[in-house]
Amino acid sequence: MSDELVFYTNPMSRGRIVRWMLEEVGVPYRTEILEYAASMKSPEYLAINPMGKVPAIRHGDTVVTEGGAICAYLADAFPDAGLAPPIGDKARGTYFRWLFFAAGPIEAAVSARSMGWEAPADKSRMLGWGSYGDVMNAIELAVSQGDYLLGDRFSAADVYFGSHVIWGMAFGGIEKRPALEAYAARLRARPASLRAAQIDDALVPPQPQTQPA
Repeated sequence: MSDELVFYTNPMSRGRIVRWMLEEVGVPYRTEILEYAASMKSPEYLAINPMGKVPAIRHGDTVVTEGGAICAYLADAFPDAGLAPPIGDKARGTYFRWLFFAAGPIEAAVSARSMGWEAPADKSRMLGWGSYGDVMNAIELAVSQGDYLLGDRFSAADVYFGSHVIWGMAFGGIEKRPALEAYAARLRARPASLRAAQIDDALVPPQPQTQPA
């Protein structure tokens, strides 16, 4: 099998995170658009991701699912893009810290809030994310150490963590604190972020027009 890079996505999904990452990496890739409840649940795609969800990538004979894992994989697979601290660099610890924090506490806390779930205060220690307030404070701390999570150094962690911040503030799952808004603005202004958004926006099916009464 060749080393072709194939990206499985839907423009109205978390696949937008990986699109941005691919544009930051800057290597050729082929996109396959999947439809919810149709091709996303087909036997062919379930052989790639048994969850029947996007995003996923296939790089040669290697399949990677889960947005954070895909971002980390692409950063290591294409080191010339400079999107991950090299092995041996102590900054790699901070890099992985916030990548996994986004995949764990942020995702869980924001999802729970959107569903209206809230643990009693005396039960919060049983949850990996503790409480929503603790997660918001940790996010604010992370983005207050410099322009990016690694100070002045942009990385794949910013793509994944930053996407959660951007979307969370847009849909009300994350509080709009000044430090978070400034961080999000820096990320949205990146050329690769702008390109990725333009590509995916063009792929969103047109919405049916409603006729005036």
